Amino acid sequence: MKKYSSFLLFVLFSFALFAQDKPISKNKALRKDAINVYMDASSYLKKEVPFINYVRDIQDADLIVLGTFQATGSGGGEFTFFVEGQNKFAGVMDTVKFNTYPDETEEQTRQKGVRILKMGLMKYIIDSPLADFIDIRFTEPIAEEVSTDKWNNWVFTTSLKGSLQGQKSADARTLGSSFNAGMTSNKWRLSTGLYYNTSKTVYDYGEIKATDIRKDSRIYGDAVKSLGEHWALGLSSDIFKSIYSNYDLGFVVGPAIEYDIYPYSESTRRIFRIFYKLNYGYNNYSDTTQFLQTEESLWSHGLQTSYTTYQTWGNINFTAGWSNYLHDFALNRLSIGTNVSVKIAKGLSVDLHAGYSFIHDQVSLRKGDASIEDILLNRKELSTTYSYYSMVGITYRFGSIYNNVVNPRLESLF
Repeated sequence: MKKYSSFLLFVLFSFALFAQDKPISKNKALRKDAINVYMDASSYLKKEVPFINYVRDIQDADLIVLGTFQATGSGGGEFTFFVEGQNKFAGVMDTVKFNTYPDETEEQTRQKGVRILKMGLMKYIIDSPLADFIDIRFTEPIAEEVSTDKWNNWVFTTSLKGSLQGQKSADARTLGSSFNAGMTSNKWRLSTGLYYNTSKTVYDYGEIKATDIRKDSRIYGDAVKSLGEHWALGLSSDIFKSIYSNYDLGFVVGPAIEYDIYPYSESTRRIFRIFYKLNYGYNNYSDTTQFLQTEESLWSHGLQTSYTTYQTWGNINFTAGWSNYLHDFALNRLSIGTNVSVKIAKGLSVDLHAGYSFIHDQVSLRKGDASIEDILLNRKELSTTYSYYSMVGITYRFGSIYNNVVNPRLESLF
């Protein structure tokens, strides 16, 4: 009997493993009439927007949907879907947007994105056989009066964090607090805030005994006035304290001006700006610096350019900046950086992240050499003439052009 039971279980398992769902001709017909769309879609999106074919490569798509995100002053964000047609929709260009708010959950954001994307795709679906199965409903009555914002676009954020951790040879305690207030409108962007962080780590390992204490605090304020679609004028101030960088007290204030070659209304698709800032600073140092200063007043200025574009072939961001102190142009810094993602062939993409800085402006460095403890614990800023980072990656995908099916079974186990 046991032998027959085992055989029966084997047959049932084999049947479940190799059995195929019974084909439904109606669903098959609908699927072949669906338009091909190329986009970076999550499993959630594929489930909620099932009436299109998600293809893996741009060359196979009738529509290319590019999604971008830009933070807003309220602490939320503006999501934008750029729709570009090719093949039978060649020459078509559309843009659909939606906003999220800081008190919305991830699920609310996902639902809002699905709803907006569906509306954006309707003009392409309407002439297809799938249009017979689309139902559009308006679910919320509209009030006759428009409510006003009692906060007048101001958003306030505060936080308090602490931690305690340790082991036999080390004990660490940290405490941090912050407050931020900001307002963003089409004409103004205002922000102010403060934060304070302190940490103490005690090491006791055999004959090695060391203590690392770090305290950092900052009070800042920024005001930016829009001067049309290309210009912006601003003023910023910053008061700070940092044991690591040898500032017992530092103060910086100065105006800035920015010009964007493209209109600001296109900033979610492309932005190419040139930024200039003039600063007055006062530094009161914790220890005597390498220039034999305990306090000083300094003027400095900086010029920076930034270019970002999102295209169907990928995206690119490039930044370059120069700054120097006006009393000595030898005290300067030049920084360049780039982030690039390019699709170079069907299924093949290359990603590059790199940056380099030529550093000659460390006016706050302490006089004398750093101790072994300072170097190992990274508790004091060290002298350097450069810093860099880099990353290169390549990705290749091949196989079926379609990417519609979502199967989450056992994904948390394998």
